[in-house]
Amino acid sequence: MESFTSPTVTQRDQILVEQQVFNIFKTFYNMPPSSQSFMLELQRENHVEYLTNGLKQLGPSFCVLDANRPWICYWILHSIALMDEFVDPELEDNTIDFLGRCQDPNGGYGGGPGQMPHLATTYAAVNSLVTLGGDKALSSINRQKLYSFMRKMKDASGGFRMHDGGEIDVRACYTAISVASLLNILDDELVQNVGNYILSCQTYEGGISGEPGSEAHGGYTFCGLATMILINEVDRLDLSRLIDWVVFQQGVEGGFQGRTNKLVDGCYSFWQGGIFALLKRLNSTKGERSIPLGGGEDSDPESPQTTASSDATDEGLNEDLSQGGSHSEKADQHDTSSRVNVDKIDHNSSKGHAKVEPLFNSLALQQYILLCSQDLNGGLRDKPGKSRDHYHTCYCLSGLSVCQRSWLGDEDSPPLPRAVLGPYSNLLEPIHPLYNVVLDRYQEAEEFFTRS
Repeated sequence: MESFTSPTVTQRDQILVEQQVFNIFKTFYNMPPSSQSFMLELQRENHVEYLTNGLKQLGPSFCVLDANRPWICYWILHSIALMDEFVDPELEDNTIDFLGRCQDPNGGYGGGPGQMPHLATTYAAVNSLVTLGGDKALSSINRQKLYSFMRKMKDASGGFRMHDGGEIDVRACYTAISVASLLNILDDELVQNVGNYILSCQTYEGGISGEPGSEAHGGYTFCGLATMILINEVDRLDLSRLIDWVVFQQGVEGGFQGRTNKLVDGCYSFWQGGIFALLKRLNSTKGERSIPLGGGEDSDPESPQTTASSDATDEGLNEDLSQGGSHSEKADQHDTSSRVNVDKIDHNSSKGHAKVEPLFNSLALQQYILLCSQDLNGGLRDKPGKSRDHYHTCYCLSGLSVCQRSWLGDEDSPPLPRAVLGPYSNLLEPIHPLYNVVLDRYQEAEEFFTRS
């Protein structure tokens, strides 16, 4: 006799999300062309207004994010920069002053003035200042003290602690190595045994977990892969299994899930989509051909199809990646032998448009972002039924930028109009995929910290 089991909570939630997304797509495809064009348009003015208001003042409900204030600055500033907009000079000065008050006297940035320094908020503060750009913002970063803070956070296992006495995980490794690389203070001492720790976190699925023995996760996989590239040890990872895992995280909705059998979430547009950007550029710099996989987008970049692929995400990479101190004079005498040439990651050797199709369906992901994650009044969200927030706005837009350039052989060539879903005015600024900062802001910072 056949037995029937009740669906699990996750299965019921998955069915509900699929139905909500299906209804949105059905409504969209039944609209007249003029209405479809509006729905696919990135509402830039509304997004900028929502973001700028958030940088000026937040309501009492945001008190739960008091230890994440540099993150709020980063999410907002990066989103504005992606749309090629700027904050006014007074607001810029106020932001630099605020982040300066978050900087601990012994190195590192806390979640707010007077709070304990933390690697995650250090990453957010540094990326915010790099995004603002200019001598005032960049010179406000005390690199010597930051270097000694990172040395203090380094653990004997090869990993990093998030803060004094805090947890050791892949996020801590990425935030430390990313900041050190961006500020030109990465040396052999910071790199030592980091690769061993990351390698111990690659799971049987192929993705990377936060710590050894845990489940593979999209955010941690991005962090682990980016770290291994930055320390020149990426070849130690099983990249074939990693690619297999991330490819099958793109769900029927077109967006990405963060873990196997979890719900789709807009933030993984970057945490998962950014992995493909890293792999594509990595392959290009090595003169390798991208690994071909069937069932992706069609192979002609002139006519990509708007269809979804594989399966269905959960909460983002710890929306609060939160908090991180110490002192040394080694920062300016660092050994750069361990640094990867990150310029080759954002500008690869092949010109024009890629001859190998992307390993994910970039137009299906753009469709999910624009139709299911975009709030037409400003801001972006996790999925239908959720509220807009600055975190998802940042990572949905970052993912959208990655999608629009997924057919490119290098960032010097503009994307083909057919590779950009909706009007070409949807095109966002390119990012440096290792750091998730807008490319020209990275280049300014790289020049500044090389000469200073």
